[in-house]
Amino acid sequence: MAPLRSWLPIDPRSHFSLHNIPFGIISTSADSKPCPAIAIGDHALDLRAFTAGNGFAALSTIQPHQSVFSESTLNAFAALGRPLHKVVREYLQSVLLKDGPFPDVLEKNEKLRQSALLPLEDCDTHLPLRIGDYTDFYAGLHHAHNVGVLFRGPQNALQKNYKHLPVGYHGRASSVVVSGTPIQRPRGQILVDPEKGPELSPCRKLDFELELGCFVCASSDLGESIAVDDAPDYLFGIVLMNDWSARDIQAWEYVPLGPFNSKNFGTTVSPWVVLMDALEPFAADGIENDVPSLPYLDERGRKSNFAIDLTVTLRTASGLTSTLTKTSARNLLFSFPQMLAHHTVGGCPFNVGDLLGSGTISGKGKDEKGCLLERSDNGKIEVELEGGERRLFLEDGDTLTLSGVCGQGDGALVGFGECTGTIVEAVR
Repeated sequence: MAPLRSWLPIDPRSHFSLHNIPFGIISTSADSKPCPAIAIGDHALDLRAFTAGNGFAALSTIQPHQSVFSESTLNAFAALGRPLHKVVREYLQSVLLKDGPFPDVLEKNEKLRQSALLPLEDCDTHLPLRIGDYTDFYAGLHHAHNVGVLFRGPQNALQKNYKHLPVGYHGRASSVVVSGTPIQRPRGQILVDPEKGPELSPCRKLDFELELGCFVCASSDLGESIAVDDAPDYLFGIVLMNDWSARDIQAWEYVPLGPFNSKNFGTTVSPWVVLMDALEPFAADGIENDVPSLPYLDERGRKSNFAIDLTVTLRTASGLTSTLTKTSARNLLFSFPQMLAHHTVGGCPFNVGDLLGSGTISGKGKDEKGCLLERSDNGKIEVELEGGERRLFLEDGDTLTLSGVCGQGDGALVGFGECTGTIVEAVR
């Protein structure tokens, strides 16, 4: 498929090509009130200003709902449902298209361009949606196996239930933050000397986790189950997600109920939500499950994962950057529709803006591992960085950056931008 061309100059390697049109929330020094926007090349299109300037005059279906672009989150827009998301996205593509049907809307409307089309570098980004609940899953098979080998040995690496259902646990929505927010090293109980018992200490084994996050765009009622065939209609879009983890706090606290303070101190998401419609051309199979699914999880061959190339880099306080991980989002055993179907099979209700995490995504190779717990063999093998530095786990001043992109061709990339966080010293 030939790349779509815009009248707006766009770097051919931009994640935010005309094929993408991701949605987010921005503010500027001139207007500190957050509002919805899309990212296009090196610009953001302020949808509040675009609406005020009659930018949607040629799209009758959105006109009764234009107030959603004056909100400070994307919840109201997401709640309109996937058919309207699709229409709005395609309309904005047509407005930005070279020789498109609506040149008078923006291309030849200097006044509206001046008010609504803003350099991304002049914009602050915010959490794209108001998150009521957040559930983290554990669908990365290779990660689950590698961690299981570390703690239980190869014969018992995976628990007996692992391939039968999407394992998950509740996270803390209040500590989900947007990319660029500093992450304070957490304190917690750590068992340093089994003879002396635990001590309260700053985390010594701070780690990242390479994940995807998926936002829900439709609500369900208490007692209602969402069928796996219907689940895609409940999904708004995907972001990159770093579910920071304190491995030493986790090792002491996780028996018998799982992670708690080792996870709830911070989860970082990228600011631009890539809509499910933008990802559809990159739909792909995940890891083949050799255990048959129960009927409520059976997608019958539907491709519900995505061929997203994922990269993790680490910049140390010295300023040198090293690539830690290159892998693919296809390394998931369960898809987001399966996660949602399983989450609601007992009648758990969902609300617009709820967030699902995929779990750590790792491939089979050494350089495909989605966390330092795997790369360092739980602190036994040093990871070599540029300039001769080494890491077992993260140090204060380290900056982790996740990036993800679909496609290879110039001018047609569908990407997520970056998901970044810098570690700052623990409060003592």
